[in-house]
Amino acid sequence: MMIGLNGVESAYKQDIQKSNLEKIKQQQIINQLKITEQKVKAHEMAHKIAGGDLTGPVQYKYTKGPDGKLYITGGEVPIRIKEGKTPEETIQIAQKIKKAALAPANPSPQDRAVAAKASILEMKARMELSKYQSDSSYEKGSFLNFYV
Repeated sequence: MMIGLNGVESAYKQDIQKSNLEKIKQQQIINQLKITEQKVKAHEMAHKIAGGDLTGPVQYKYTKGPDGKLYITGGEVPIRIKEGKTPEETIQIAQKIKKAALAPANPSPQDRAVAAKASILEMKARMELSKYQSDSSYEKGSFLNFYV
C-alpha cells in the first residue's frame, strides 16, 4: 500500500492540529491555576491582616501544573480562639477573631464556623460581664431605698 504525498501531508496536518489543541488545553489549565493561586493568596492574606497577632503562619497547598510548576490551590491561616483575662478583653478578642474569619470576600464554610465560635465566645463574655455588672451594682448600693 502506498500513501501518496497528499496522504502524508494530511496526517502531518492532523498531528500538528492535535499538538496545537493539546497546547491550548494545557495553557487553559495553567491560566486557571494562576487565577486560583491569586484568589487563594488574597483570601489567606485577608485573614492574616485582619487577625494580626491571633493568626499563625499562612500554610499553602500546591498542585503541579502541566508545565511542571507548582501552583497554590488551597491554604489556611490558623486563628487562635482564646479568652482574655477579663470579659471585656474576651469580647475584643472574639470580635477580632470574627473579623479575621469573615475578612475574605467569599468566606468558606470553615471560615463561617470559626466566626460562629467567636460569636459564642463573645456572647458568653457579654453574659459574664452583664452578671458581673449586676452583682457589682447591687454591692455598691446603687439601688434607691424608699422609706414610708
